[in-house]
Amino acid sequence: MTAYIIRRLFIGLIILLLVTMLVFLFVRLLPGDPLMVFMGNYSPSSTINTMTAAEHDALMHKYGLDRPIWIQYGDWLNQVLHGNLGKSLRIGQPISELIGERIGRTAYIGVIIFVITTFGGILAGVYCALRRGTWIDNTITTIANIGMTVPVFWFGVLLIYVFGYKLGWLPFFGWKDPWDDFGYSCLYLIMPVASVALGGIAGMARLVRSCMLEVMRTDYVRTAWAKGLSERVIVVRHQLKNAMIPVVTALGGTLGMILGGSIFIENVFSIPGMGRLMTTAIFDYDYQIVQASALIFGGIIIFSNLIVDIAWGWLDPRIRLA
Repeated sequence: MTAYIIRRLFIGLIILLLVTMLVFLFVRLLPGDPLMVFMGNYSPSSTINTMTAAEHDALMHKYGLDRPIWIQYGDWLNQVLHGNLGKSLRIGQPISELIGERIGRTAYIGVIIFVITTFGGILAGVYCALRRGTWIDNTITTIANIGMTVPVFWFGVLLIYVFGYKLGWLPFFGWKDPWDDFGYSCLYLIMPVASVALGGIAGMARLVRSCMLEVMRTDYVRTAWAKGLSERVIVVRHQLKNAMIPVVTALGGTLGMILGGSIFIENVFSIPGMGRLMTTAIFDYDYQIVQASALIFGGIIIFSNLIVDIAWGWLDPRIRLA
């Protein structure tokens, strides 16, 4: 098991390195001059208008923007390894401080969505499999099919229109930290969490239902019924554990879906989190923030996939030899 974990960890580090390289390359292929972004915040407008080509080249050399891209990447990676994510070109504030102010909100929302998606989807899928063909199964399956096709941002806007504008039950947008006012914070969370959790629960319920139905047709489950075991024992000990192998694999993708959804809901509901910070940085050509955000998001997804691989290897020992 140790060798299996080391292999997966090594592969994860290589993938993370490739992700940072691609992001570093693509943000520099975007049209525009990052130096103009920097000077636009730290110099008077007249300085930009009267800047000569020689002055521009001198500033490019000062900030290292004239060096080959692989050298710039090496310098940036060296700074990251020393705990320095750089400074925002637009704001001039250290990126670690900007991310530190916002990542807690994104993590807080993400954990809530992950828990609701996982347990809600598993419970709905198991119940539908055990009551296959009933009206409840047909209803939940139909809702799940619809929920998987609904875009996150469209559903978020629909919730704002119905529960915020028409009914006035929930706040339109904004954020309240739970340690300031927990009750009011929950009101702000309902619509953003529901926007992302609907698709996650729908996908998880369909997957769990399919896996449970497949396991129910196996010989050892029929033998357990023939031995007279109770339904609870058969479902928990014989069906659920074996059906969880594909589900555990899907949990890694669920986290990626949550992180991607956070970019939409934080912009739709004006939540000052990592997703909104990254979106603003892309439009402002603040590539230092984009690189740091991609590094953190990529690291979280790779770490979650590592946990999934370990859990997968624990559930099925044959996988460790792959």
